[in-house]
Amino acid sequence: MHRTGPRSKKAGLSDAYWRERLTPEQYRITRRKGTEAPFTGRYLHTMEEGVYCCVCCHSELFHSDAKFDSRSGWPSFFRPVEAGSVRTEIDRNLSMVRTEVLCSNCDAHLGHVFEDGPKPTGQRYCINSAALELDEG
Repeated sequence: MHRTGPRSKKAGLSDAYWRERLTPEQYRITRRKGTEAPFTGRYLHTMEEGVYCCVCCHSELFHSDAKFDSRSGWPSFFRPVEAGSVRTEIDRNLSMVRTEVLCSNCDAHLGHVFEDGPKPTGQRYCINSAALELDEG
């Protein structure tokens, strides 16, 4: 099941739309490329089965089977639900180069991906809890 919701830039949704729909923390993280403080996120220690979806558009992003404890302070996954669920961009903020992870559907900032994750992918998708909602259905 692939749920989709509104597209942001692609459908011309305004900044006011996102401010009204999201909490201030969700807005700061997903629309302004913020980060939640480490070890504070709602889903950091969650181990319930389900699919983690984008808080903005409800697209499926990560399955709970791919979640692992990276001890980094953020929920971590070793692969997205499917190859096109997320996209990446180079992030040169904070005087470093990282790979930013965004929702492919609505361009929400989710977090960053690193090449120090477990097998089979070797990737660690470090994702802000505020960018996610867990669908246990």
